[in-house]
Amino acid sequence: MDLALLRTFVTVHRAGSFTRAAALLGLSQPAVTSQIRTLERQLGRPLFLRQARGVTPTAMGEELAHKAAPHLDALVEIAEAGLDDEAAPRTLHLAGPPEFTAERALPALSGLTGDDGQGFDLRASFGSTEDVLEGLAAGRHDLAISTVRPRGALLTATPLCDEEHVLVAAPRWADVTGSARRQGRGAPVLEAVPVVEVHESLPFVSRYWGSVFDSRPAGSGTVVAPDLRAVLACAVAGAGLAVLPRYLCASALARGDVVALHEPAVPPLRTYFLVARAGTLALPHIARVHEWLLRAASDWC
Repeated sequence: MDLALLRTFVTVHRAGSFTRAAALLGLSQPAVTSQIRTLERQLGRPLFLRQARGVTPTAMGEELAHKAAPHLDALVEIAEAGLDDEAAPRTLHLAGPPEFTAERALPALSGLTGDDGQGFDLRASFGSTEDVLEGLAAGRHDLAISTVRPRGALLTATPLCDEEHVLVAAPRWADVTGSARRQGRGAPVLEAVPVVEVHESLPFVSRYWGSVFDSRPAGSGTVVAPDLRAVLACAVAGAGLAVLPRYLCASALARGDVVALHEPAVPPLRTYFLVARAGTLALPHIARVHEWLLRAASDWC
């Protein structure tokens, strides 16, 4: 059996789509379709059910993928391990949310980059969860940091760390709301404080209000800036309250630039996942970065 046909089959199985598999393989969609049909003729059984949106494997397809994928991944690992040690450094493409990637992931990887015979070149891209996962699935990135665990066989996710969300504002807002909060009025008095957010839908504030107060925020964003670092800067300047990851505002809290307006017994958390395409962790440079980030994340929680 032709290994190239098996490689195409496994890629389609993981991608769930001839179109997406073609992009990952650098082939045209008709070429992928032709290879799958050739393999199906050789086996005498259909491997996929064609649907309006992608394909799903038949029982035969699932069985073949279960048997073939580990061996193909092992062959990739052997081939990569046999590369000339003097070859040019590999380039790793990492994508994730701008604040977390810039503040956490990139500094942690600085010790792995460089021309030391063991390092690699690093290219970072920032974007929304949807954008980075789509780019990873399409082969534009090698690893992605996501706040959503992706579904399907194409992408594999490992929990990286949890971030705690904190409701903060400049000290003057604490002075304004302190008395009422001490009287147990909680959310209602906070509704009077302007809100600084990353999006008009108030994703951070809404999540906090739902988790802590079991309600929805009544107002809208007074300042909306699509970067949590800008949100922090506006909160420090007194523009209003903000819900921020603790890692991002810890220094500002320690300096007294902002204060926590509310400290629930169980703070809201959000989980980050480290995501790769299935099979690519057999590549040494991707596996090394994956392991390094997981190790570094143990100090972030």
